[in-house]
Amino acid sequence: MKTVAIIQARMGSTRLPGKVMMQLMDRSVLGHVINRLQQVKFIDEIIVATSTLQMDDVIEDEAIKCGVSVFRGSEQDVLSRYYEAAIRANAEIIVRVTSDCPLIDPETTALIIEAFLQSDLDYLTNKLVKTFPRGLDTEVFTMGALNEAYNKAVKPEQREHVTPYIYQNPDQFKFNFYKGEVDHSQHRWTLDTPEDWELISEIFKRLYHPGQIFSLNACLDLMDKHPELVEINRHIHQKELDELKLEEENSK
Repeated sequence: MKTVAIIQARMGSTRLPGKVMMQLMDRSVLGHVINRLQQVKFIDEIIVATSTLQMDDVIEDEAIKCGVSVFRGSEQDVLSRYYEAAIRANAEIIVRVTSDCPLIDPETTALIIEAFLQSDLDYLTNKLVKTFPRGLDTEVFTMGALNEAYNKAVKPEQREHVTPYIYQNPDQFKFNFYKGEVDHSQHRWTLDTPEDWELISEIFKRLYHPGQIFSLNACLDLMDKHPELVEINRHIHQKELDELKLEEENSK
């Protein structure tokens, strides 16, 4: 079954405009996300899905430079962007990752995909019931589930955030939550604010070597040895959708 990773990316971030093209050591934030996903077994193709806005031309250029496919579609209707990109790629399984996660962990993502492929699920994720650091979020779902969402989702937040229609309708889809053995959800390694940038920059300065991918465990060890790093962005509130309510209901 053809498994396609689709990375959504745009320059028009609300809190940190242009964040995906910020230079992080020897490549852009987006470049690191792509590089890390290129190490994930089970992924057959990577697509960067951006908008048709002129400001996002630079994202298309970066994706081409990194050797991956590009799809350009609606800025606001990200669900349609994913659907059309998946159709073009003849995807059967879609892996959804966002471009503000330069610490996405190849091993974790591979384990989630493997668990999905060995199941009869329509949707599997580690992001709703949180045990992994924020910034390792991975969603895996079938083309059938994406097709249903594309044709039936009507609420603006369902169109913007791609997958809510799936996990808000447990009577229509088989889904589950991928959990780690230890809860590390107190860590925030996604890029949405200047404080996030400060932390991520510090992590890369201390762990990154060109041509190598440092692991989740290396990051956790660094946080344990330098707890002051955790404090840099501990106060940042992550924008949520219906995730907290869903998490509550499914963790009882």
